[in-house]
Amino acid sequence: MNLIVAVDKNWAIGNKNKLLVSIPEDMKFFRESTTGKIVVMGKNTLESFPNSKPLKNRVNIVIALEKDYKVEGAVVVNSIEEALEEISKYNSEDVYVIGGGSIYKQMLDYCDTAYVTYVDYGYEADTYFPNLDERDDWKMVEEGEEQTYFDIEYYFRTYKKVK
Repeated sequence: MNLIVAVDKNWAIGNKNKLLVSIPEDMKFFRESTTGKIVVMGKNTLESFPNSKPLKNRVNIVIALEKDYKVEGAVVVNSIEEALEEISKYNSEDVYVIGGGSIYKQMLDYCDTAYVTYVDYGYEADTYFPNLDERDDWKMVEEGEEQTYFDIEYYFRTYKKVK
């Protein structure tokens, strides 16, 4: 299973249920990586999308604690265990965990590849991703060339779980 995330230099991912920065090339990478695949997210992540609608051309699995939570065009589950059961119906290489903070933390151990857009800037934030550079069980295996968007420097990185 994969995860895909954009982090700042402090491994922050969001503030007040919004992304820290919107970089067109990062959005394109996300779209190209996940279209036609399965995306797993928490309710807050879904609700941060335009009109709180599931992403098009993907199977959307939404983890919501509320038992009566319903979303047209998405599979709603009520726990990580239920999400894992639903995910087991698919090829794990086609599954991408897309947030938010608590879902990433709970799903990290089930993933083996992390696609990280690393933004070399520190933003005001209230939500963080575990720092993979400080973990013995993850290793950066690829880092793309430095990219820039206006004055923002960022890198596309791939991490693999160390077996």
